[in-house]
Amino acid sequence: MIRFAKMLLLLLLWITVADAATAKPSTFFNVKDYGAIGNGTNLDSKAINKAIEAAASAGGGTVYLPAGNYLSGAIHLQSNISIFIDQGAVIIAAPVSAENGYDEEEPGPGNAYQDSGHSHWHNSLIWGENLHDISIVGQGMIWGKGLYRDYVKDKQSANKAIALLLCRNVNIKDITIFHGGWFGILATGVDNLTISNIKEDTNRDGMDIDCCRNVHVSDCSVNSPYDDGICLKSSFALGGYRDTENVTITNCIVSGFEEGSFLDGTYKRTVKNGIGRIKFGTESNGGFKNITISNCVFNYCHGLALETVDGALLEDVVISNITMRDINNAAIFMRIGARMRGPTGYPIGELHRVIISNMIVYNADMTQGILISGIPGHPIEDVEIKDVKIYSKGGGTEDLATRQVPELEKGYPEPESFGTLPAYGIFARHVDGLKIENFELHFENPDKRPPLVFDDVQHADIRFAELPVVDGVAPVFNDNCKHLRIFESTGFPYDRLKSQ
Repeated sequence: MIRFAKMLLLLLLWITVADAATAKPSTFFNVKDYGAIGNGTNLDSKAINKAIEAAASAGGGTVYLPAGNYLSGAIHLQSNISIFIDQGAVIIAAPVSAENGYDEEEPGPGNAYQDSGHSHWHNSLIWGENLHDISIVGQGMIWGKGLYRDYVKDKQSANKAIALLLCRNVNIKDITIFHGGWFGILATGVDNLTISNIKEDTNRDGMDIDCCRNVHVSDCSVNSPYDDGICLKSSFALGGYRDTENVTITNCIVSGFEEGSFLDGTYKRTVKNGIGRIKFGTESNGGFKNITISNCVFNYCHGLALETVDGALLEDVVISNITMRDINNAAIFMRIGARMRGPTGYPIGELHRVIISNMIVYNADMTQGILISGIPGHPIEDVEIKDVKIYSKGGGTEDLATRQVPELEKGYPEPESFGTLPAYGIFARHVDGLKIENFELHFENPDKRPPLVFDDVQHADIRFAELPVVDGVAPVFNDNCKHLRIFESTGFPYDRLKSQ
């Protein structure tokens, strides 16, 4: 029996030694094993980068940040790496300086066709270029405390929390970004990008998805009172034209509360004109194609914006199941413009084949409801708006009803630039092909503007519309329009329709 026990012990020892000899290198790299302190005082970015380099040398793996406060300069991503920021772990952007290990901004594309923030990526807290199969995940936080929120005339100008250039197979999941600088996330030329279940409470753009393909954004909450929440762009930042295409945005919430009050649950409304919206543009050189937005909530912010002003083709977009409350400018803004910030000789863009359905807008500002505007000779085409209810504050005057809206062909495409509209519901101009169905308007205070104003609109159909008006106001004012049909709209006072 003793002899058998000894033989068994020797066998187990031999198996253990054999396993150790053939064991694969570890794929789990704790940053504290590489010198990180996590006390919020010592600079930990060198240790974090050492862990990333070790993981890359091993063929890939997970770089693990346990609970702690990691003061950091630039963190350099590599392929086949997952950064796991655990619950209670915070990466804190150190003040921007060479001593704190930030990288100088690279030359960029060398043109002036997009904002500086879209021309550089290395000047960021966390960045990667020409990488594949990377993840930034976990329940922890990235706090861009020391980042700038704008351009700084200095090569040491870190102003983004996460920046990715020409990468593929990227997953950003579950993290929180607070005070993310100019961009919480900037992804340019990234294919197969998934951003899921993240929270952002930030001082400029939440996420900008530029010249990217095959993108899924889901279950995200973005509070960005001073700029856009979820923004699609198609800039000239890659030195050529590249579409943003094959994109889904679903189950997301955008808002414009005071920064920090979203994460602490106080939801302060001190910002009078919080932006925080979902937008296409303004950088719009390439195109926006094959995009769906669904099941999203807008709260105390701007509305949807679909813009092509630099030559982009914006087409094949479906937007559905949207709720909005306390919207401070146009609930829907669709715009073709001729800013044409890009190489000369490129044609003006197009905007067509868009369906927007199942939307409720409550407590909309009286200045603007829905604004759809092309420019002369370049109409917006083939738009459907159906199953939509808008509850406006109302209060428009007779003078506003006769106001002329400027064309602003070359201007920056922002709804406020057009001023208070002469319609409390829809103002449509330079449009060919507009279908409005099951469309219902309400106003809290009497409004002396017509519900609809059409200017140079061709082939418009209105069906099942409820357009309340005060005495003496026509429900539709149309100028220079052809093939306008209104039918099956109960109680519609057709005798007061002004038609040219």
